[in-house]
Amino acid sequence: MNTLKAGDNAPEFSLLDQNGQTIKLSDYKGKQKILFYFYPKAMTPGCTVQAQGLRDTKAELDAHNVAVLGVSIDPVKRLDKFIQRDNLNFTLLSDEDHSVAEQFGVWGEKKFMGKTYDGLHRISFLIDEQGVIEHVFDKFKTKDHHEVVLDYLKNK
Repeated sequence: MNTLKAGDNAPEFSLLDQNGQTIKLSDYKGKQKILFYFYPKAMTPGCTVQAQGLRDTKAELDAHNVAVLGVSIDPVKRLDKFIQRDNLNFTLLSDEDHSVAEQFGVWGEKKFMGKTYDGLHRISFLIDEQGVIEHVFDKFKTKDHHEVVLDYLKNK
């Protein structure tokens, strides 16, 4: 796994959101920053806590001109259920073939309960208005993710 770093150009992506609409990196260029966060699976306990934290701090993220885009390998239909169930107020993207995850270097070997498998790593990228990765968040607990992001934004 070769994860992208701060200073790298974010790969151009084109993914379907929870409504089946195509979302691209270029939609945000010159307009706002993106918190591009990868999470393993919609509606699981850790991913739910992480999403709820971002939902509850959306106004603060908006004040920093940051759009939130959550990315998983879930199908579009599951993303819509996640949004509805948890009243999420940001966009979720479907990367079913994990091609975008591979470009960002977050698809790779994982270990869980003695098993080794390939999967999506929980890593977030702050992409600036020019499409450059400004910061990588890879050390956080799901319940603290939003706080770690906001602390970075407030102190930079």
